[in-house]
Amino acid sequence: MPVIRHTVDTFLSHSSISPVVLVIHPDDRALCQEALGELTTKVILVEGGVTRQDSTRAGLQYLQQLSPHYVHIHDGARPFISHAQLDAIYDALTPSSGVLPALPVSDTFKRVDDKNHVTATIPRERLFAAQTPQSFPYSLILAAHEAAYAEGRNDFTDDSAIAEWHTIPMQIIEGAVDNIKITWAVDIEIADKRLKKDETMFPDVRTGTGYDVHKLEKGDGVILCGVKIPWHKKLSGHSDADVALHALTDALLATHGAGDIGTHFPPSNPQWKGIASEIFVRHAVCLIHERKGRVANVDITIITEMPKISPYRQAMSRALQDMLCITPERISVKATTNEMLGFIGREEGIVAIATATVIY
Repeated sequence: MPVIRHTVDTFLSHSSISPVVLVIHPDDRALCQEALGELTTKVILVEGGVTRQDSTRAGLQYLQQLSPHYVHIHDGARPFISHAQLDAIYDALTPSSGVLPALPVSDTFKRVDDKNHVTATIPRERLFAAQTPQSFPYSLILAAHEAAYAEGRNDFTDDSAIAEWHTIPMQIIEGAVDNIKITWAVDIEIADKRLKKDETMFPDVRTGTGYDVHKLEKGDGVILCGVKIPWHKKLSGHSDADVALHALTDALLATHGAGDIGTHFPPSNPQWKGIASEIFVRHAVCLIHERKGRVANVDITIITEMPKISPYRQAMSRALQDMLCITPERISVKATTNEMLGFIGREEGIVAIATATVIY
């Protein structure tokens, strides 16, 4: 989201603020409209002047026809002003004084000469760094700007300075560290990260499902969730045929659109002959971690008449904890029968269904 759109949206979405006037350079109208998108119809675009002070006066003059009681004057390059701070500013306003948010300075200030030699250290006690919005009774700040213009004073760096010059009392309230003004290249990087974070305030939670089935044949046991269960049959497959881990692998891969288990471990490749299916799960988890994701929980249902799963459930959970790097309460392994129906009821095969939730 463009910075100016983010800033404007904060003011537009505040129930006590209207209208929103955006003062722009005459050459930037098309660019501004593109950045604002559908918000363009909700703001008033006013062409500014050569300096910030000229532009502010132009915006104030436009508002004369609306006769507002108070006005917030804000830097468009400060996109992180919050509704809570706007409320605090409004609550502090009076009909005879202005308000600005500010932070006490923590750095030590040095005065230098034209060769950058230090000439003095400025005590930082009672020094504050001013932020915006700077807010005023409308008629008072308009009069201050008009007086400054009449006297040819165009050297003020913010509106509170004009107010001070015009003897308008100013009160400071606590500013916000996040309320930065985007000025330098590093500010753009900081703002970009913050804006992207704001756009994804709700976590990127994704859910994948997996299904697998393997035939049963004569053998000495089945492997499910990485645990060998002694039995007179085994599962048939190219790898160790762990049907539960195969379903889980597909569920994990599905959370970032990475295909299925056959995409990564094709059965036509002899390299995977007889391999432990734990390798597949760990590969899927590694891909998730590469994308800055983490597994939130998994749920595996094994559908079989025999063997009984419950005696091995804890061992399965421990094996999955190690593979997935999650705690036991985030793992569910359960089994059900098929009521003696179909190929499962005839003990010809075992089915597994898995669901995985991953947060990116």
